[in-house]
Amino acid sequence: MPYSYEPHAFEDYEVGQTFVSPGRTITESDVVMQSMLSGDWTEFHTNAEYARESAFGQRIAHGPLTFSIAIGLMFRCGFLERTSGGLASMDDVSFVNPLPIDETIHVELEVVDIHDISREDVGMIDMAMTVVTEDDTTIFECVLTLLIRRRSELEWD
Repeated sequence: MPYSYEPHAFEDYEVGQTFVSPGRTITESDVVMQSMLSGDWTEFHTNAEYARESAFGQRIAHGPLTFSIAIGLMFRCGFLERTSGGLASMDDVSFVNPLPIDETIHVELEVVDIHDISREDVGMIDMAMTVVTEDDTTIFECVLTLLIRRRSELEWD
């Protein structure tokens, strides 16, 4: 599957349309930086001995870190380049499985609804986001509502 898509104006989306991101490995540095930024030094993220004895059996990434990296992977696909008008909401959030350090993930996206709202500059799409490991284990799921700029508002370079 291709990982690079052309930018999409609101009018370019269709229900059922899918996108797949490139992969990214979750590193020790990712977890340390998340702990430093958030102040969340919970031991199953930061203490190998404690985590080994926990229900997870090893250290895992923070849930918010998983989501942040997933958003970055979505943007790496390219279809939102210069067309994103922002994130309006996030629904049906589920942390399905823990994400171990050194695991490689990618993001699978599907347009599930399109809203032609009463704004001339943007429309809204609902996009299901699933974070998946290389062995097809689902880590995280949600539905994002995104504001997407209309073609009439874009100046393509």
